[in-house]
Formats: sequence, structure tokens, C-alpha cells
Amino acid sequence: MAHASERDVFEQIGRSMLLVDVPKSSAVAGRAFGLSTLVLAAGVLALFLPTMFQIATSEWTLQQGGHGPIVVATGAWLLWRELGRIRPQTTPGKLAIGVAVLAPMLSLYVLARITGILEIEAFAMYFALIAGAYLLFGGALLRAVWFPLIYLALALPPPDSVVAAVTQPLKIGVSQAAVALLHEIGYPIAGSGVTIEIAQYQLLVAAACAGLNSIISLSAICIFYSYLRHRSDPVAFAVIALSVIPIATFSNFVRVLVLILITYYFGESAAQGFLHDFAGLTMFTVALLAVFGIDSIFTRLRDWRASRIS
Repeated sequence: MAHASERDVFEQIGRSMLLVDVPKSSAVAGRAFGLSTLVLAAGVLALFLPTMFQIATSEWTLQQGGHGPIVVATGAWLLWRELGRIRPQTTPGKLAIGVAVLAPMLSLYVLARITGILEIEAFAMYFALIAGAYLLFGGALLRAVWFPLIYLALALPPPDSVVAAVTQPLKIGVSQAAVALLHEIGYPIAGSGVTIEIAQYQLLVAAACAGLNSIISLSAICIFYSYLRHRSDPVAFAVIALSVIPIATFSNFVRVLVLILITYYFGESAAQGFLHDFAGLTMFTVALLAVFGIDSIFTRLRDWRASRIS
């Protein structure tokens, strides 16, 4: 809710637009308010639009970044919803704290923009915008909308070093588990690292098949769902959020297993065509339903335990 002085400024601006005579001091205040708003909007757009356009045209067109537009749309809606519901008092943050974050982030943004390191540029932009919001509106507002701010960060591309560190163990683990299972059953299969050989075919377990895309996408959807459903229950929120990683890993193990069998029986072209994408969509759907099932089971068990105690 606006302070009394802000309401006065808005009323004076409205009367001036209707050609009603207003005091000179109010007109000056209205012009100052409008100028500061325009300067702020221009600065935000200059920082936000180039980076987000590059992310949208490069990262979001890839399989591992396909969740980005969904996160932005749902995160923007959630941010608007929280601001309308809470309406915290806005008082400017401490200048020293805000500048201590904003200055290095802007410097890092410019450096990353010049060198073309999109991942660093994106996160520098993100933290610079948060620091600017803190300076303008204060920490109370940021604390009130902490979840939408964290959630929106999932739309940004992670650094390549993080991608490699996460995907490599998953790729190797999924490959070895699939090879071991099929070898025990009797299939002519062998594996080395992320390379799988079955009969006359050779497959390479890509990063997307190793679970990174599923983990990020599932995490984004599930924490959004968990926040709306269990925002007042941190235990339930944590259970659902943490269940995403094992479910995504197992679903990708099943996906790799299915693709190996498709390659063995129908050939490499079949496994790399429509069936490849269909298997990924099916496994993602199954994983999402498994998360919802865990939520339902956990809720029922919690309610049953509460009824027994009471």
C-alpha cells in the first residue's frame, strides 16, 4: 500500500493530466517522480532485454533449456500474486549494502558481456537486478517474495562447469547400470564410460539422457507445485523437492534401457528418431506422476499419523 506522500503525488499527477490547476510544488514532484521512473525502467530494460533475448534465442531452443519459458511465465505470475497478496511496506534499503552488491555485479556483467560468457552474464544481471530492487524497495519486500526470486533463477542457463560436474557421474552411472542389467539377462552388450556397444551398434549416452534436463525441469515444476500446495509445511515441501533427484535418475535409467533395446531390435535410426523423443516425453510424464504420487502418499500418511495421535 502506498504511503500518504506517494498517494498525494499520484493524485496531483492525475489532476494535472485532467488540466486541473495544481500547486507548482506538486507539479515539480510529479515531474521528478515520472523522470525517476523512466530512468529506472530504461536501466532495467538495458540490462535485462539483451541478455534475456540471447538466452531465449540460444539456450531456450535447446532440449536442456526448454523449461525456461515455462519458469519465466509461472514465476512472473507467482511474483505478481505474492506482491498483490502480501503488500509489504517499501522502504529503501541501506545504501552501503546495496552498492556493495550492485557495483561488482554490474562490473561482472559488463566483463561477461564483452567476453561473451552468457552464463556469467545472466547471473550477474540477476543479482544486479535484485540489488537494485533492494536499494529501491528494501529488504522487507525481497524477503516477502523470496521464493519467486529463487524460482525465476532456474530459467537462467547454468555454467558449463556445473553442467559437466553434474552430468558426468549421471551419464556414467546410468550407462553402467543399464549395461550390467542387460548383460545379466544375456544380451551381447558391453560398455566403457558413456559409450555402449550392443551387437553391431554403438551408442553414446548424451547429457540430456543422463538426467540433467529432467532434474532441472522436474525440479522447477515440482517446487512450484510444492510451494503452492505446501508453502506452510516445510517438511512436505522438502520431501517432494528432494524426491525429484532419485525419480529423475531412475526414469532416465529406464529411458536409456528402452533406447538400447530399440536400437538392438529395430536399428540405430529408430532409436534416434521419433521413438527417442517419445521415450523422453513418456519418462518425463511418468516421473512427474511419480512425484505427485509421493505427495499424495506423504499427505495421507501425515494425516493418518495426526489422527492416531489425536
